Amino acid sequence: MRYRQWRLGSGWMVVAAVFFALMGLFVKLGAKHFSSTELVFWRTLIGVLTLGGAALWRRERFATPLLRYHLQRGVIGYASLLMSFYAIAHLPLATASTLTYTSPMFLALLSVVLLKEKLPRQAMAGLALGFIGVVVLLKPTLSGEVWFAGLLGLVSGFLAGWSYLHVRELGRQGEAEWRVVFYFALISTVGGLLLLSLERWHPVTLENVWLLLGVGGAATVAQLAMTRAYKVGRKLAAANLSYLTVVFSCLLGALAWGDALTADSLLAMGLIIVSGMLAGRR
Repeated sequence: MRYRQWRLGSGWMVVAAVFFALMGLFVKLGAKHFSSTELVFWRTLIGVLTLGGAALWRRERFATPLLRYHLQRGVIGYASLLMSFYAIAHLPLATASTLTYTSPMFLALLSVVLLKEKLPRQAMAGLALGFIGVVVLLKPTLSGEVWFAGLLGLVSGFLAGWSYLHVRELGRQGEAEWRVVFYFALISTVGGLLLLSLERWHPVTLENVWLLLGVGGAATVAQLAMTRAYKVGRKLAAANLSYLTVVFSCLLGALAWGDALTADSLLAMGLIIVSGMLAGRR
């Protein structure tokens, strides 16, 4: 039974990793037609319609006594998503994905600073490895023209780690998983409308609508698969397998744009992945 649960959880996380990498591919392709704000808006709007429609069909209750936590998580998560999409648009896909996956490292660090938790030695060693990996990965970026995108990618990882603190608190309070994802998408969609009122909308045509559907559809499938993986499988195994997104992003970047990774970049990615695995252990 335990092996079957592990296999199910692992399988769903592999599916999630594939679709998160595909989302990054569509974001990078869509950046030629839309701004990062627009891409985030369409991505979250599709999520709201999909999850909201499914909840209505199942006659779920949308009311929640934890709206304050949802708002905090939504605002922080939305800012993280904006920065992540900008980084994907301006950096090699694998580099941007790796910077986003610094979130477990920052989650562990914030747990110590904000929640006064004590981490085991292996988690502390993981943090040290992670920061070395970040320095190695960003070194060529900071010396080039895309240093701003590199920094935003790193800040995106920090904000994602911060938002997961709120997700963890929502889970402890017994909030339904679908409401956590739904309210995040809803708050992000409203935030997108506010920001886009200050920008120029780019037209959606038959030639580019498939990119928006790809971003929103891939992200929705990825989030649902990830949620399922954590629900039916072992959390540590699922968390470790989530780093397959970086591997799949490397492959997609090489196939679509011929992205070549240096030995330093591969070493840095490896350090960050090992860091996240160690930092996630309790």
